[in-house]
Amino acid sequence: MPRAAFLPDVMWPWDVEAGCAVTVDRAVEPERWLAYAGSDCPVVTQWVDGEHGDRGGTEPGESATSSASMPSVVFRMLRDLDVRVGHRVLEVGTATGWNAALLAWRAGRDRVVSVEVDEALADRARMALERFGSSVGVVSGDGFQGYPEGAPYDRIVCTCGLRRFPWAWVEQCRPGGILVAPWGTHFSNADGVARLVVADDGRSASGKFTGPVEFMKLRAQRLPRVVHGAYVRGSVADGEESATGVGEGEFTGGTFGAQRFVLGLRVPDCVRVEAEKRDGARPVWLYSLRDLSWACVYFRDGGEARVWQSGPRRLWDEAEGAYRWWVANGRPGHDRFGLTVTEEGERVWLDEPGRSWAL
Repeated sequence: MPRAAFLPDVMWPWDVEAGCAVTVDRAVEPERWLAYAGSDCPVVTQWVDGEHGDRGGTEPGESATSSASMPSVVFRMLRDLDVRVGHRVLEVGTATGWNAALLAWRAGRDRVVSVEVDEALADRARMALERFGSSVGVVSGDGFQGYPEGAPYDRIVCTCGLRRFPWAWVEQCRPGGILVAPWGTHFSNADGVARLVVADDGRSASGKFTGPVEFMKLRAQRLPRVVHGAYVRGSVADGEESATGVGEGEFTGGTFGAQRFVLGLRVPDCVRVEAEKRDGARPVWLYSLRDLSWACVYFRDGGEARVWQSGPRRLWDEAEGAYRWWVANGRPGHDRFGLTVTEEGERVWLDEPGRSWAL
């Protein structure tokens, strides 16, 4: 099931050595295009909801809006989904169509429905699937609502990041069925793959996170870009100044470390923005989504970090408290947390459902 059969002629794979996405045109560099297509790297296939054409994220602020994920991530999520022959499967987020083709190969003919909100992407995926002889039904629509016409499903998988788990998906999945989706908070892009099992009475779905991922967000749950000037009217010195003994590495963690994921759980309705490191210094900003509270921690190599914060919420105090809670609980990774979804909402828990807090 080659990924190359579903990728566009002009694409933007992530180049590890360059540390960025690079433009690759199949007509100009066919061998290089095939090498990236067959590698274990993510490939951006659309920028700015398709407004970029083939230019590809060359303007400041342009963001990637569709991609083909790393094959290793795709396979890990398919392992979690545990699709068997004969299962009825709903996929939310068709993108290139490759994941849908893999699902159909395992489940069987006419057993997979895939929903894509972007009509242009849906059309392109539909054509790729038809060329490959796959029987996936591609539907243009908002996957947040699921696809009740095909319910009930044995398996539901989402290929974009969630900030709230849609109850409609639980309703459309049979008791004992499995739902797999990247889930996280607005704090950062650090998501965890949630693997939920629908209860026998169909009134809830619950399960643990299986590992870290970073996914583009479900379009219905995208957050507008935070405008710094709306929070900080003057200078950072206008905030209340203090210091912290928490170091940069301790607080920020690695790309797929648990810190950002956990801090997002413990500091709700907050966005974290990490600036580039220059001359041994890096500012990290926190912006409240409830009001105009903000905080800035200024990490510097070899020195104590300085902190400024302003507004009704003391965001750095919340963030430092969340970090120390994580340390006190043994620095739990993603797989020690779980998620339970009911019609009333969702809650995250640590190890046991009894140790939980509402989000």
